[in-house]
Amino acid sequence: MKFSVVIATYNRATLLRDTLASLAGIATDAPWELIVVDNNSPDDTQRVVDEARATFPVPLRYAFEKQQGRSAALNLGFRLAAGDIIVTTDDDVRVTCDWLTSIEKGLNAFDCDYVGGRVTPIFEQPSLPDWFPPNNGLLWGVIALLDYGPEPIKFGTRVPLGVNMAMRRHAIERAGGFDPAIGRKAGTLLGQEVREWCLRAHAAGLVGYYSPDIVVEHLIPSDRLTKKYFRRWFYWRGVSRAILYGDTGLDMEKPEQSAIDFTTVPHIAGVPRYMFASALKAARDAAAAMMHGDRITSFDRELWLWTFAGILRQRWSDRRRPLVRASMRRTTAGEESTPGRPVPTL
Repeated sequence: MKFSVVIATYNRATLLRDTLASLAGIATDAPWELIVVDNNSPDDTQRVVDEARATFPVPLRYAFEKQQGRSAALNLGFRLAAGDIIVTTDDDVRVTCDWLTSIEKGLNAFDCDYVGGRVTPIFEQPSLPDWFPPNNGLLWGVIALLDYGPEPIKFGTRVPLGVNMAMRRHAIERAGGFDPAIGRKAGTLLGQEVREWCLRAHAAGLVGYYSPDIVVEHLIPSDRLTKKYFRRWFYWRGVSRAILYGDTGLDMEKPEQSAIDFTTVPHIAGVPRYMFASALKAARDAAAAMMHGDRITSFDRELWLWTFAGILRQRWSDRRRPLVRASMRRTTAGEESTPGRPVPTL
C-alpha cells in the first residue's frame, strides 16, 4: 500500500459525506486506502461511511476511537494504516484529483520525511469582516488556511497544517504519534499538536518541507468568521502553549526559536514576568490602533491578550510544578529543538 489517508471526524456527518465524494475523485495508479476515525460522534457518521464504501474506488475503513480528541483519533488511524505514506486531512475539505501524486512528488523531490502544502478557502459567506486581514497571516491559520508562497520552504520556524500533511511511515515510527494532551477535543479549542510533533520530529533528525503544489480547499463556515470564535481560539492557544511550556520549557510565544533558559527568568503566578509588560503594551497598541481606525491591528493586539489570558489560566494551575529547562540540541537542519517532552506512543 502506497498511501493511507486518515481523517478524524466528530459529529459532522453531512460535511463528511461531501468530503468522501471529493476524495473518491482522486486519480492515481498507486494503491491507497482511506481510514475514517469516528471520535465518539453522536450523529450518523458510521452510516455515511458505510454508504460511501459501496461505491468508493479503494478500500474505505471505518474505525471508532472512544478517547476524545483529534490526536487520539489520528493515532488510531496511524496504527491501522498500511501505507508507506500516511496522509492526514479533515472532514470538510475538497481535494484535487492529483493530490496524492503531488504529495509523493514533494517527498521525493525534497528527499524529506514529511511534507505539508497550501490550504485555500471556500468561504461560506460572500464577504470577509473588515477586521479580518485580506492576506495570509496568523488569523488565517486560526481557520486552518495556509499559504507560504510559491516557493518550497524547509519547515523549522514554520509548520504545516494537519489538514494537508503527509509523513513517511518511518517518520511516525521515529517521532511517535500526536500528543493527546494538547490536541483538539470537543468543547475546547486546544491545539499545537502538529507544532509539538514537528519539534519532536526535528529533534529526531527528521526533515520536512512546504510544497506549494500540494493543495486542498477547506470549507470555512460563517460562524468561524466571528470575533467570538477568534477570541475563544486564541484563549485556547494560550492554554495549549502553556501546557507545552510546562512540559518542555520552550518559549510560549515562539517555541521553535526558543533561546531562553526560563529557569533563570523571574515568574509571577507561573508566568515569566516580562510577559506582563508585553500584555500591557499589547493593550496600549490595541487602544491606539482603534483610535486611529485600524481595526485589523487593534483586533490582532486584542487577540494577543486573549492568548495571555489562556496562559495565565494554565500556568496558575501548574504554578507548583517545577520549571523545566529546555533540553536543546542542534539538528541536521540547523534549527534548535527539544526531545524533552515524552514521545506519545501509538
